[in-house]
Amino acid sequence: MPRLFDWDFAADPYPAYAWLRAHEPVRKTELPSGVEAWLVTRYGDARQALADQRLSKNPHHHSERGAHGKGKVGIPGERGANLMTHLLNIDPPDHTRLRRLVSKAFTPRRVEAFAPRVRELADALVDGFAERGEADLIHEFAFPLPIYAICDMLGVPREDQEDFRSWAGMMIHQPGSPRGGVGRAVKRMRRYLAELIHRKRAELADGDEGDDLISGLIRASDHGEHLTENEATAMCFVLLFAGFETTVNLIGNGVYALLRHPEQRAFLQGAVMDGDEASLGVAVEELLRYDGPVELATWRFATEPLTLGGQRIAEGEPVLVVLAAADRDPEKFAAPDTLDLARRDNQHLGYGHGIHYCLGAPLARLEGRTALATLLRRLPDLRLAADPDDLRWRGGLIMRGLRTLPVEFSPIRK
Repeated sequence: MPRLFDWDFAADPYPAYAWLRAHEPVRKTELPSGVEAWLVTRYGDARQALADQRLSKNPHHHSERGAHGKGKVGIPGERGANLMTHLLNIDPPDHTRLRRLVSKAFTPRRVEAFAPRVRELADALVDGFAERGEADLIHEFAFPLPIYAICDMLGVPREDQEDFRSWAGMMIHQPGSPRGGVGRAVKRMRRYLAELIHRKRAELADGDEGDDLISGLIRASDHGEHLTENEATAMCFVLLFAGFETTVNLIGNGVYALLRHPEQRAFLQGAVMDGDEASLGVAVEELLRYDGPVELATWRFATEPLTLGGQRIAEGEPVLVVLAAADRDPEKFAAPDTLDLARRDNQHLGYGHGIHYCLGAPLARLEGRTALATLLRRLPDLRLAADPDDLRWRGGLIMRGLRTLPVEFSPIRK
């Protein structure tokens, strides 16, 4: 049995996941926090678990209530900030109602209309370091791009967006971010969002049309039902939290994979230069499968005894679906450890499956495509400026992403 959750594992967890798939595909494991959970690593079991409604998203079903009260499961800081009422923590029928209301505001049309702004943001960030010939792509590009994008979409005024960048950096321990603790950052974000929602309500009542996402959430209704203030605040929070960190990792992990696979990078660069949007989209799906931004799906808890992968899981026990392992299952994917940007039959689980499939996936895909296309087009000789063995991956259970990604390229003179 290989070691799990140490620094060597964080750098490359895939050999350990291959061992688990082969020998103990559903395994009870003590996590670094001390909580015990079942890890699910085969694609078939993972897909079943993601759609099994006997596995609740509500942490109150956890048999170790004390562990949840101490913040050992769920999003850090959400309980202390009263931000529990969102799509990652609830089940039908509340989940059905809330997702229906949020979907009325967070539409594919709204995301597609946002594409020019994402391109503008990506180009502006590259402009900020293009003359230097070097950059940390996490700190200077992958991290700020989704923060500014989701702030713009929500309707956060430009003058307040640096606060969000600071709070987000504190939440994921981004190098250079102010210290002060995750809980404090979450509470500040919650307070600001509650005030902003209150202000948007007043503006709408005064006849302001409001084309931002928060205004859309406030207007959303179904058979007379509306989002409560607390639900709207929690939803904005989870859109920010889940929306920015997954995209940071999608961009960072994706660029790193391209830099480590020059033939695949050359193929994608050619597609970008030719304006081949279809090949770019296919490539992003393969990067999501190969080394995706979400390593483990968020927590689930058995509401009754059940059998999964031949293992008996007791009521109240936590289940963690290992997306990174399932998406390299040779029973599902040919040559799963090979990066193939032309892979077409790619039913990966990177954004989940079933009723909890990621609502923000269209926005993340848009940002991923735009980010990669911008870098490959504007910095054609982009190269890694560090030994891969010297790079460090962020700690944490759910997300997978680099702390830094130093690169070099030919300077672009203005």
